[in-house]
Amino acid sequence: GQNSDEELRALEKVACPSAGACGGQFTANTMACVSEAIGLALLNSSGAPAPYESRDAYSTASGLAVMELLEKNIRSRDVVTRKSLENAARVVACTGGSTNAGLHLPAIAHEAGIDFDLDDVCEIFRDTPYFVDLKPGGKYVAKDLYEVGGVPVVMKELRKAGLIHEDCMTASGETMGEALDKIEGEADGRVIYPIENPITKTGGVVGLKGNLAPEGAIVKVAGMGEEEQVFTGPARVFECEEDAFEAVKARTYKEGEVIVIRNEGPAGGPGMREMLATTAALSGQGMGKKVALITDGRFSGATRGFCVGHVGPEAAHCGPIALLENGDSITIDAIKGEISVALSEEELAERKKSWAGPRETIYATGALWKYAQLVGGAKLGAVTHPGGKNERHVYMDL
Repeated sequence: GQNSDEELRALEKVACPSAGACGGQFTANTMACVSEAIGLALLNSSGAPAPYESRDAYSTASGLAVMELLEKNIRSRDVVTRKSLENAARVVACTGGSTNAGLHLPAIAHEAGIDFDLDDVCEIFRDTPYFVDLKPGGKYVAKDLYEVGGVPVVMKELRKAGLIHEDCMTASGETMGEALDKIEGEADGRVIYPIENPITKTGGVVGLKGNLAPEGAIVKVAGMGEEEQVFTGPARVFECEEDAFEAVKARTYKEGEVIVIRNEGPAGGPGMREMLATTAALSGQGMGKKVALITDGRFSGATRGFCVGHVGPEAAHCGPIALLENGDSITIDAIKGEISVALSEEELAERKKSWAGPRETIYATGALWKYAQLVGGAKLGAVTHPGGKNERHVYMDL
């Protein structure tokens, strides 16, 4: 209510200055960085802004690389390995990337038949320094990162600390170590800090576990001070995002509360939507630091404030988040990696007995109904089939 429609229209006209993804280290740019770090994209190919003509050279280089990969019979599963997934998780952590990487990396691993779940991702996040100063937690955007050397320079810094597996195969036909040896750029100290002088000693994304999330949860802490990373408050429970958004719009919540949005997980949504409207509205009201938010859904990479996603098991699978009631005391501690509710195991078990079952949605038939029956938890990437481990043939060999 603080801006007129004319002011909003003027802002909208300049908010997206050209083609391409939004510039912060949100989900699109995070996964673009992952494509290089994992070895599936040529180094520095993902970072150029959409209108740059320098992209043309990468089109040609990619075509040549494809022909070389075919000739050498190097396949995507030669590139995607446990080690390359670890490299990718490092880059997410040190750039303060999107929490959605905690969903996508396990899903990629599952497809390739590799054991690499949310716990594994979060373990890497925990011991990786955060040293690339990108929005939303920092100052700079993807264009700035590209202009100081991009992901290859970031990986060179990680290599200095022994945090990169150099023997991973890449789309260039070289190992990651060989490809990085050709990179001349160095940390500029402004966008990319030297790794020995990081912004924080642990990653910009943190995993949480506890009696409220036995299968884990994830939170982005890049740009948050230590004192902002611990929060205890009474639960204010909403059965879906729309209900929470209406309450935020009407300001019927209170400072100090933990807003709980449930039934938004992979099966319960169905589809695990981003809770962007509610978090944006809270920030817009200046309440981003005065409340916390937890959900079995997920967030946009642009989300700010103390927002915990991917709480598992989800409400539709009768995880503890399904059993919460208004006023339950919830503690989130991103420094220790804990998320808990002040209820005994006995009390949770008692509530489980009277659980009414999953919330009814309007999707009682069709593709989304089918998806909801098949989909598994966020911990393994919200996947719908047994994955690479159960394959009886290699498609490329048929």
